[in-house]
This record gives sequence, structure tokens and C-alpha cells, in this order.
Amino acid sequence: MGTAWELRGCYGPAMVSDSPNVPRRTLTDTLFLLFLRLMAVLCLWFALQYWAMLTGYSLGGKGRFDLLPAAWKAAATALAVMFPVAAVGLWLLAPWGAVVWVLAAATEIAMHEFYPSIFGIKPLLVFAHIAVAVVYVLFQVARLLQRRKQARQVRTDLP
Repeated sequence: MGTAWELRGCYGPAMVSDSPNVPRRTLTDTLFLLFLRLMAVLCLWFALQYWAMLTGYSLGGKGRFDLLPAAWKAAATALAVMFPVAAVGLWLLAPWGAVVWVLAAATEIAMHEFYPSIFGIKPLLVFAHIAVAVVYVLFQVARLLQRRKQARQVRTDLP
């Protein structure tokens, strides 16, 4: 097999101008992409924190799996699995990434809001999850409105 340049043959430069125009990414889409990637990095950070706790590398070894109460074992193990899965999905811009993140965030919110005697109270964490969810919804609304506007601009000649 030849190099990529040889495989193109005489069609290389001519194909570029004949290619269909791909719509450029809008500012909203670019910011949303950056937001999702930032969420992915934060989910990975949360995952590493849970895994460090479960394996005894943090909290002075007091959060090791075998030393935790049953409720903490269930919650921490579930979150240690959900957060890295959400991170991968968000980084890949897959729709299921946001779904898994919502499940993980809802789990943490439920832990600290409905069972504070077991898991403690973390109002900053709860607020952060809610704030990120609100920003996500606002981005989705902005993208929807932008797509509607673009669709109307394309159909201006129709009655």
C-alpha cells in the first residue's frame, strides 16, 4: 500500500473544493462542548476521590471499604462506578454521559439531603450539583432556540 498522498492520486486538491460545506460550530455549541469536557474532568475527580476513599488512600485509611458501614459501602461503591462512566460519556459527548451524571448527582444529593445522619451534610456539594444541572439545562435551551432560529432562516422563502 502507498502513502496517503499516493492513495489520493490526482483527486486530492480537487476534492476539497467539491466537498459539501459542513456547518461551522456555533459559539453556543463550542461553549457547551467545553462545559461537558469540564464536567467530565470533575466527574473523574469525584471518581478518584471515591476510589481513594474505598481503597484506603485518603481519610487516613478510615474510609476503607471493609471499615465502612453498609450504607456507605453501597453508596460509595455505586458512585465510584457511576462517576468514571459519566466522565467517559461526557468526554465523548455521548447523550448517556449526561444521564449517568444525573444519576450520580441525584444519588449524592439524596445521600446528603435525605440521610444526613448517615452521610453528613454537604450543602456546597448539593448546591454545586444543582448549579451544574441548571447550567446544563440553560445550554440545552439556548441550543434549541438557536436551532429553531437557523431552521426559520433556511425556510424564509416558504409561505
